[in-house]
Amino acid sequence: MTEHATPSLVEVGPSATISTLLTDRVARAGSEPMIEYRAAQDGPWSSLTVQEFADDVVAVARGLVARGLEAGDLVAIMSHTRYEWTLLDLALWSVGAVPVPVYETSSAEQVHWICSDAGVRWAIVENAELAATVGSVRDRLSGLEDVLVIDDGAVDGLRTAGADVPVVEVERRRAAQHADDLATVVYTSGSTGRPKGVELTHRNFVHLALNARAGLAEVVDAPGARTLLFLPLAHVFARLIQVVVVASDAVLALSSDTKHLVRTLGEVRPTFLLAVPRVFEKVYNGAEQSAAGRGQRQVFRWAAKVAITYSRALDTHGGPSLLLRFQHGVAESLVYRTLRHAMGGHLTHSISGGAPLGERLGHFYRGVGLTILEGYGLTETTAPTAVNLPGRTKIGTVGPAFPGTALRVDDDGELYVKGDHVFRAYRNRPDLTAEVLQDGWFRTGDLGELDDDGYLRITGRKKELIVTAGGKNVAPAVLEDRLRGHPVVSQVVVVGDQRPFIGALVTLDEEMLPGWLSSHGLPEMDVETAATDPEVLAALDRAVARANEAVSRAESIRKITVLTTDFTEQNGYLTPSLKVKRAAVVTDFASTIDELYGSHLPSDD
Repeated sequence: MTEHATPSLVEVGPSATISTLLTDRVARAGSEPMIEYRAAQDGPWSSLTVQEFADDVVAVARGLVARGLEAGDLVAIMSHTRYEWTLLDLALWSVGAVPVPVYETSSAEQVHWICSDAGVRWAIVENAELAATVGSVRDRLSGLEDVLVIDDGAVDGLRTAGADVPVVEVERRRAAQHADDLATVVYTSGSTGRPKGVELTHRNFVHLALNARAGLAEVVDAPGARTLLFLPLAHVFARLIQVVVVASDAVLALSSDTKHLVRTLGEVRPTFLLAVPRVFEKVYNGAEQSAAGRGQRQVFRWAAKVAITYSRALDTHGGPSLLLRFQHGVAESLVYRTLRHAMGGHLTHSISGGAPLGERLGHFYRGVGLTILEGYGLTETTAPTAVNLPGRTKIGTVGPAFPGTALRVDDDGELYVKGDHVFRAYRNRPDLTAEVLQDGWFRTGDLGELDDDGYLRITGRKKELIVTAGGKNVAPAVLEDRLRGHPVVSQVVVVGDQRPFIGALVTLDEEMLPGWLSSHGLPEMDVETAATDPEVLAALDRAVARANEAVSRAESIRKITVLTTDFTEQNGYLTPSLKVKRAAVVTDFASTIDELYGSHLPSDD
């Protein structure tokens, strides 16, 4: 058993809440900018100072009081990421209410489960379409009293309704709250079954926000720090980032327009960014295809190799050689500067979570001039529980324990976590709570390794371990993440439980396919044709060989099947946080998996 802990940089008092973070920021920097947003997708950006935002929070909070909302009431929010969500979060917290985030892509049955299990009194939705989704199950939600629609003027209605409510009533409710009060119930994405309601307290958020401000000061609290938040606010990581911004002196820009992300980055010009690995893969693959379209693919690949080599050399005693520094300077003028400009031009750090980034991409981006701080966390840990820090980064790991966190890996390789950011309970599930919370430690269900310096590597998920017919234990995540890095690959599911060898189901990225075909001198073809094309299959076999370099022969992928249907949230194979629902895939594609093993080809020796 190995263990590592990092002491807290900031202790949280008993009366500290998310609302007091905003009050503190008003006191120290009320006239400084804080929020930027667009009221319409193509409209101009609006900007609010800390004081203006705080005043709006109080105005909406007064409206909540006027409408009869009580402390402890649960309110569902179902919307894209937008200003009104952040405003409502802070207003609800101001009056002691408990927001319950719901993905805007959730089905009616998912909405019913979350609202009924949480005991939601109100639902605030973005538009008429989402109101209809809630409406379709409302007759089965006896506790749901009202549905407010943002696009129909719900927020303005609250501002108006609260005009006669004294401000001191909001202040009274704020003062009555405590750090260990329930702040939110966040439902897990449901990759392994029905979503569980994770109860998170104000202490959970405040502890992480204040320690992030202290431990990541040069990222989130540097002069001029600003971020663009585009990930769904229904995800705990995005919710934490907005609280971190409240606690720091950074500016928060809000947008859900991921289709025009490059344009938005150019407008906002963030200094740090929260993203998932798939975003970085898309940026890299898109840049390579763009270079190929200009006849400069070899130049890009050379520059990428230089960036990776240069970054690796930074971790050696002697550092980059004189020749490597010269090559890096040439690549800077040819490739890196343009790539950074495409990401807004001011971006220096990004925080990546949700899935492994991979060493190749980590070194590439650092070599280009963007340090990606890879971290690890779960809904139950209010997001980060380990993260690489500026000046304390080991690419390929998810960093040391976050300030105020203890990590433990038992003899079976399972990771345990302890700290003030660990959730208090699963809602209505004392049995599950008792199963995972033991003596102050949270059993994550993930497999990991701690090195001699206390840096954590996540090696897989305990419940996802594949045991081949030969008795070999295989963690699929390593292979899946490496193979998914190929430009034309969208999703990968490694299979082989009780089978003679490891195989994989692979889906193709319809968006990236045309550019990849063109850059490789191949004719246009649709996904169905590409799935059986010899040249495409040969490229995938080469990608499999590269992925297999990370594992032993017994763990390597011996055979793949290319599917003509991608895994998406719409067809039920991805969660809203873009995790593959492995059990659903294995069940629904059972006959395809049987065919993959039909000829009983290689063994796993």
